[in-house]
Amino acid sequence: MNTANARVDEPTELVDQQHCMFCHTSDAPFLAPSFRQIADRYRDVPDAKAMLEIKLRKGGRAHWGDTPMPLPPERGGALSAEDAHKLIEWVMSQ
Repeated sequence: MNTANARVDEPTELVDQQHCMFCHTSDAPFLAPSFRQIADRYRDVPDAKAMLEIKLRKGGRAHWGDTPMPLPPERGGALSAEDAHKLIEWVMSQ
């Protein structure tokens, strides 16, 4: 089995705390791309996980579409590097 593509369990508490589902869904675009679309777009991009972790921690301009990633205070508060890593590992396993 290829562990690089192994499904990671959803970090439900973090997803809820950060209000991820306000804009994203698992498999269909909503206000922002689905988690599956994000994984498909960045799966083979070098250093994508690190870039996405920074995006989660700091918010910022939109990477696709017109909706920027909200700043942490707008979506549940500060996010540690460890928690950002957990979320991105889960998203990228979609």
